[in-house]
Amino acid sequence: FPTHLRRAAAAEGAHPHEAWTPEHGPLPSLYLSHGAPMLFEMSDWMSELHAWARSLPKPKAILIVSAHWESAPLSISSSQPAELVYDFGGFDPMYYRMRYDTPAATALAAQVADVMPHAEPLHEHRSRGLDHGAWVPLKIMYPDADIPVLQLSMPTHDPGRLVNLGGRLRALRETGVLVIGSGYMTHGLPYLDWAHPERGPGWSTDFDLWAKDALARGDLDELAGFR
Repeated sequence: FPTHLRRAAAAEGAHPHEAWTPEHGPLPSLYLSHGAPMLFEMSDWMSELHAWARSLPKPKAILIVSAHWESAPLSISSSQPAELVYDFGGFDPMYYRMRYDTPAATALAAQVADVMPHAEPLHEHRSRGLDHGAWVPLKIMYPDADIPVLQLSMPTHDPGRLVNLGGRLRALRETGVLVIGSGYMTHGLPYLDWAHPERGPGWSTDFDLWAKDALARGDLDELAGFR
């Protein structure tokens, strides 16, 4: 990771990241398939993720939905700087000392509230910071931590409702907000054969291939219909 930080600083020094303006048009929405904090040790993954971030205009703010936070009613993390959530166990102590101190996100919190329907109250957890599904990839993509970030909870397992919620967030992209969904497409560490970690369980591989095919075809109806 220190090597990654040096490379990121060199890239920024040579070509400062261009900030988003309305002339750029809406930012895309992203899906990040990632795993545990040990990915800070995977140089290829970090380089690809950072290059992806720099291929886009630098967002004014980031709203990220992590599969690691399921909470109803719909909730956001603290709009003021708060301690990170180290929601993992059994890893090297260095991961529990990592920080990602981003600016206050008061304006973004108001924007998110404005796009929600009256029937979908939005609760702010004022003591909750970003969990590792949010800060791990963002610390690699935007290591300077100079962009306001909020995390949004997943309030339901109903795919149709989640797709409708995503539709509400679309308007944020037109104001320079980068909307990100984060978490492995499948997640089953107990089912891995650590002697052959490249061999995933059949159910995991089959689902991963199905989802990738549906995404490639842009078939949101098929994804929303999955139970």
